[in-house]
Amino acid sequence: MSRPGDRSPADILPADSLVEARRCRDQAEALVVRGLLESEGIRVVLRSRLAQSVYPFSVGHQAEVLLLVAAADLLRARVVLARER
Repeated sequence: MSRPGDRSPADILPADSLVEARRCRDQAEALVVRGLLESEGIRVVLRSRLAQSVYPFSVGHQAEVLLLVAAADLLRARVVLARER
């Protein structure tokens, strides 16, 4: 049985309320950016076309990872990301 604190943002946020905050080249970059946003209290969902454990490398945009946030947090996420560039 899962506890409320164990749920992922994807379980809590309706899929139609998620919007793209950033595209990252690979999972490593996405994890760093997710940590940055989550340290600011912004929940993040990662979405990728590849199962990273099955395909540990890729060519071109195949490894691209989307960082999704709640639509209400998008402006704040963009401010945080702009500040860190």
